[in-house]
Order: sequence, then structure tokens, then C-alpha cells
Amino acid sequence: MPELLRRFTSHLGAALLVSIAGQLSPALATDWQTMAPADAGFASDIGALLDESFGRGELPNLHAVVVARHGKLVLERYYEGKDERWGRPLGRVTFAPDVRHDLRSVSKSIVSLLYGIALGDGQVPGPDQPLVDQFPAYPDLRTDAERRRMTVAHALTMTLGLEWDESLPYTDPRNSEIAMERAADRYRFVLSRPMVTEPGSQWEYNGGATALLGHLIAKGTGTPLHDYAREKLFRPLGIVDTTWSVGSDGEPSAASGLRLRPRDLAKIGQLVLNHGSWEGRQIVPRDWLEASHSPHAQADHGLEYGYQWWLGGGRAEDQRWIAGFGNGGQRLFILPALDLVVAVLAGNYNQRDAWKVGAAIIREILLPALRED
Repeated sequence: MPELLRRFTSHLGAALLVSIAGQLSPALATDWQTMAPADAGFASDIGALLDESFGRGELPNLHAVVVARHGKLVLERYYEGKDERWGRPLGRVTFAPDVRHDLRSVSKSIVSLLYGIALGDGQVPGPDQPLVDQFPAYPDLRTDAERRRMTVAHALTMTLGLEWDESLPYTDPRNSEIAMERAADRYRFVLSRPMVTEPGSQWEYNGGATALLGHLIAKGTGTPLHDYAREKLFRPLGIVDTTWSVGSDGEPSAASGLRLRPRDLAKIGQLVLNHGSWEGRQIVPRDWLEASHSPHAQADHGLEYGYQWWLGGGRAEDQRWIAGFGNGGQRLFILPALDLVVAVLAGNYNQRDAWKVGAAIIREILLPALRED
């Protein structure tokens, strides 16, 4: 294996939660310019290798994989499997390029993009601003000196210092995100959690932080979150088929509710790889992406965390990667040094070993089949 690819593989290890492979579908061909796998540096039989592995039961409940390299769509595969929409069973679904899929917590990374767009337009507070000051409806929280130390940056980096536990399954009402969704006021629920550490001192996975960011976007822009996403992010990329689940209170689940087509998720990754530019137009400020993809906190499994993005590979430019991770095997993965974007969608919800499908694909199929330029 070429040295660059070997180093990627060794750094990704068991923490890597993505999967890659496939061939192009003729449907929706206008979505992307396309390139044959061999022309993009892959083995020409990579789709067949994926199919064989899936057929042997080694990639359970894999639904869709889309890969882009050098800005062109190279590989994709779609399968049939059991699925859900935000926890509601859909039965067996035959996936295809035009079938939407839950992104779950990859939604968080897209909220970060939206925050950066709104910040560039001067419509949301900067990262250094006190967080509770942005919620004037809760004067009791605004006068709490301890809570006033929380900033927007602490929400972006999940270092709020609040009591929060998402280690339980998302079917369990004791899971903090589920409790938030069931609360009469989700924003007060998050902001009023007991303080357990100094803000900024410790990372704790927290979908409530993303809920707060989504509210600041809607408040600052005067536009509901999904409508803002359509106007400022999706339509400029040619993404027209989206939904965003809302809770019983009518508020969007910023942390986990977005549904996109697989190819459209790959477009988001390509936008990130392009430093926020799409077809010559700057959609997301470049400096925001640089800040978002800089390590701000030490997360789980030896990974680092930026502004709602997972980061790995260390500080070496030829090894680093950027990712959005979601429950069940939803992944958006960007490897800048390989000029590579991967979107993967699966149905292994609430399974602790859901990462194994993606890890097997990238380590055993994709990277060994990719030559170093």
C-alpha cells in the first residue's frame, strides 16, 4: 500500500466510522460530473468487491455509499434494508439516488456550516459572546454568574460544562437528547442543566448544544432553520429534496433531524473540501471552515473536535481528515490530501458496533484499491 494511504489507514483505526465503494447509477446524472473509478485512481472492480462483501454478510444493513474524487462522482452503490425516519420504523426500503435518508448527527456538522454563513452576514453572535445573553426569555439564567461563563464557542465545541449524557440508547427517555425532545421548552432544558465542570475544560457529546445553535440561527436571521438552510446552503448546491424533522413542540431537531439524498450529502462534503466554494461562488466563509476544522477539544476515542466536526489524523496535512458522524452508521468523510469525499448511509441505529461496517470498507476495500497520485 502506498505510504500516504498506509498512514491514513493507521490513523483512522477502529475510530473510523465511514464506508466507501460502488459504481455510478445512470439516474440523476446531472447532479454531478462523473469519472470512472480507474480514472480516479481506484481499481476498476471496486464496486464488485463491495457487492461481494455485502453479499457475504460482512456489511450488514448498509444502505448507500457515494464517493467523489477530484470533484467528480466516482462510485456509488445502493442496497435494500430496514430503515427508520428519526426513530420511526419504515420497514424495508429499496435505496436509490433519489431516496432520502436520515443523517442523524451529521446534521450537527451542517448546522455548523449554517452558523458560519449567518455569522459572515453579521446575523448571529460571534463565538466569544456569552451564550445565555442570547436567550433573554430566561432572565433567571442570565443572572447566574456561573452560567454566564458559557460562550457560543462552548456550544460549538460541546464544552459547555453542563450535565449531559447521551451514552444511553436514543430509545431510552433518560438519554439527555431524548429528554430534551420531550421537554416543554428544549432551550431552557439545555441551558438549565446543572453545571458540572468549568466551561471549556471538558468535552461532552451534547446534542443540546446544537439545538441552541439552531435557535440562534433562526433568531438572528429571522428565518426558520430549514428554510434558511434551503436558501443559503442547499439551493446554491442544487439540493432541492430535503426534510428536517421537528419535535412535538414544532421546533426542528437541529442535532439529528435532517434528511438528504446520498449524493446531496456528498455535495456538502465537496463544498467543505472546496473551502466553502461551489462553482465559483463562496457559500460558506473560508475562515469559518478553517476555524471549524481546527482542533478545539479532545473528544472520545483519541479524536479531536472542532466546531461540530470530528477531526482525526493529527496535525500533519497529509494525514488529517474531517468528518460528520451520525447514529446508525451515517457518515460524511473528507480526506483533503487524497482529494476524496465519502458519504455513507446505513441502518444500524443504536448499535455500538455500527462503526465496524465502515471501518471494514475503508481498510479492506477502498484504500487498498486506491493508488497514490
